[in-house]
Amino acid sequence: MQSGPILSGQASAAGFLHRLLRDRAGNTLAMIAAAILPIMAMVGGGVDMGRSYLAQSRLQQACDAGTLAARKRLGTEVAVTGIIPDDAAAVGQRFFNINYRNGSYGSTDRAFSMVLEDDLSISGEASVAVPTTIMKVFGFEKVDVSVNCVAQMNMSNTDVMFVLDTTGSMFETNPGDTSNRIDSMRSVVKNFIAQLKANSTGSHRLRFGFVPYSTNVNVGGLLKDDWVVKDWNYQSRDLIQVGTTTYTVTYNRNWTYVSGSVSEAIATSSYPATFHNGNGGSTTIDENENVIVVPASGGYYTCDTPPSGSTYSWNATLLSTTDYPLAGPPSGTQTVQKYQSLENGTRYWLSISGSTCKVMQQVFTNRVQTYERVTEPREKPILKYQYKQMPFDVSAWRSTGNGCIEERDTYEITDYDHVDFTKALDLDIDLVPTSSDATKWRPMFPGLIYARSMMWNGSGSFTTHPVTTADEYVMPQGLGLATCPTPARKLAEMSNDEVDTYLNSLQPNGQTYHDIGMIWGARLISPTGIFADENGDVNASAPTSRNIIFLTDGETAAFDLAYSSYGIEPLDERRWDEGSSQTLSQTVEARFGVACAEARKRNITVWVIGFGTSLSDVFKNCAGSGHYFEAADSAQLNATFTKIAKDLQELRITR
Repeated sequence: MQSGPILSGQASAAGFLHRLLRDRAGNTLAMIAAAILPIMAMVGGGVDMGRSYLAQSRLQQACDAGTLAARKRLGTEVAVTGIIPDDAAAVGQRFFNINYRNGSYGSTDRAFSMVLEDDLSISGEASVAVPTTIMKVFGFEKVDVSVNCVAQMNMSNTDVMFVLDTTGSMFETNPGDTSNRIDSMRSVVKNFIAQLKANSTGSHRLRFGFVPYSTNVNVGGLLKDDWVVKDWNYQSRDLIQVGTTTYTVTYNRNWTYVSGSVSEAIATSSYPATFHNGNGGSTTIDENENVIVVPASGGYYTCDTPPSGSTYSWNATLLSTTDYPLAGPPSGTQTVQKYQSLENGTRYWLSISGSTCKVMQQVFTNRVQTYERVTEPREKPILKYQYKQMPFDVSAWRSTGNGCIEERDTYEITDYDHVDFTKALDLDIDLVPTSSDATKWRPMFPGLIYARSMMWNGSGSFTTHPVTTADEYVMPQGLGLATCPTPARKLAEMSNDEVDTYLNSLQPNGQTYHDIGMIWGARLISPTGIFADENGDVNASAPTSRNIIFLTDGETAAFDLAYSSYGIEPLDERRWDEGSSQTLSQTVEARFGVACAEARKRNITVWVIGFGTSLSDVFKNCAGSGHYFEAADSAQLNATFTKIAKDLQELRITR
C-alpha cells in the first residue's frame, strides 16, 4: 500500500497569465511567449514526478525488504516464548538501508520505522523528500514520498507426520542435558507444534499425526476390519500326548470305629497373636503344629508359643494283607492292608481366631479304629510340547490383540534398485487390501510365540521344522523382545491438550526397527493410499504441504530372537533368513531406504533428525540435502525443530 508523491511549494505565474488572457492586441509573439510557461510546467512536472515515482517504487521495495528481514529474524519461537531477538530491528533497518541508499535520486530526509503488531506481523513505514528541478521555477521545491508495508509469517495447508523412535535407549540422557531423551523430545515437539499453530490462520488446515516405533508399530486401531485376516499361522506350540507312564499311589480308606472314646475339643487357654507385615493371604501349620494365618490384607498373625503337656500316642497294627489283580489300564496288582489303630492320651494344638491364639485340648481313651491302606498302580499320560507353525482363529483380534500387526506378504529383496512391488506388498505404501489375505495385515499375539529351538539359558539354535520335546523354549515376550508401542494417530487437527496427552503417553521400550516406522509414516500421510479420502488436498488451488519428521536416537538394532512385524525372522523367513547375504539390520536399513523413496515419490518432504547419535548415509540419502540434522542435546534439537518450523512457513508481504 502506498501513497503518491505530493508536490510542495507555491505558484507565482497566476497574475501574468491573467493579464495575458485580457490582452486582445493580437500580438502573436506575446501569445507564444505566454504559452511557453504552461508547456514548461507540464514538461517539468512530468520529469520531476517521474523521478519521484522511481524513488517511490524503490522505497517500496526497501520497505518490503526491511520488514521481511526483520520478520525472518524474529523467527517462529517468539509465538511460544515471547522473546524478541535484540537485533531484529537492526536487521530490518540494515536491509532497508541497502535497498534504498541515502541520497538515492537526490532524495533527502530518509526515514524508516517498524512496529511489531499483535499478530506478530511487522509493519513498516518509509519516507523521503525528492527535490524538484524544473518545477522549482514555479515554486515547487520538493516532492514528499511515503510508503508502508507489512511482513507476516504464514502457513499453507500443512500435514506433519511425526515418526518417533521410542526404543529403550530414549530413557538415556545426552551429555549436557538434565532431562532424558524422551522428555526432551516431548518438550521440543510440543514447542514445535505450538510454533506452527501460532502462525496458522483459520483459512488453512494444519494437521498432525504420530507413529511411535520400536520393534513394531501399533496401528491396529486405525485399520478397517476387512483389512485384517481372520486366521493366521503363528510360531507357537501345542501340548500333545506321546505315551503313558505307570506310577503307584497309596491311600487310606474305610475307617471304622471299634471301641474307646474321644472328648470334645475345648479351648483351655488363649494369648494375643503376633502381627507381621506380609504380602498375601494363606493359612499354614508349621512343624510344631503352630497355625499361621496370612490375611489377604497383606499383614498376618502367628501363634508363636507352642502348647505343652501333650501325652497323646497313636499306634497301628497290621491285621492282614490281600492282593487283587487289576485288568487295567493299567494292569497290575492292588494290595489292601487292614490295620487297627489305638489312640490314648491328651492332645493339644493351636487355633487362631482373629488376633487371638487358643490352646485346644482333646482326650483319647483307648480309642480303637480299623482302616485299610491301599497301594495300587495308576497311569498318566506323557505330555510333550510340539513346537511348530500353527493356525489360529484371530477374528476377535480387535478385543483380544494388543494393537500391533504383522506385515502383509513380501519377499527377500536382493536387488534394491529394482524392487518388485507386486511381491513386496509391505513396501507398496498405497496398496489398499483386497479380498486376498496376501494384501491384508495380521494381528500380533506375543503370548502365542515361541522361538524354536532356543533355550532360556541361551543354548540351542533356530529350527524351521517342527520339534516335539519337553523343553521350554524362549518366548520373545518374556525377554522383552515383542514390544508394542503407543498406538499411532492418523492426521488430525489437534488441540494443545491433545498433543500434551499423546506425547506424555509415549513409553520407551524395545529394539530399533527403522523400516516399519517409515513404512507406516508414509502410509498414514500418503494422499493416494489407504487414507486417500482423508489426505487429499483441501482444494485444487490450495495444495497441501506434506511432511514426515523422522526422529531417531540410535542405529538399527534388529535382533533375530525378536517378534517383529515380520514374525520370528529366522523361522518365518519372509524377508530374511540366516543364510542371507545381508545381516538382519542391513536388511532393515535397506528396506527403510525403499520406504523413504516411496514417500518422496508422492511429493512428501522427509526430514530426518539424529538425536544424540550420528546419521549413516541411508538416513542422509533418505532426507536429501538440507533435510537431515544431528542434534547432540536438547538445545540443538530445539534449534533443529525451529529451523524446520521456519522452512514449513511462508514469509510474505501482506500489504
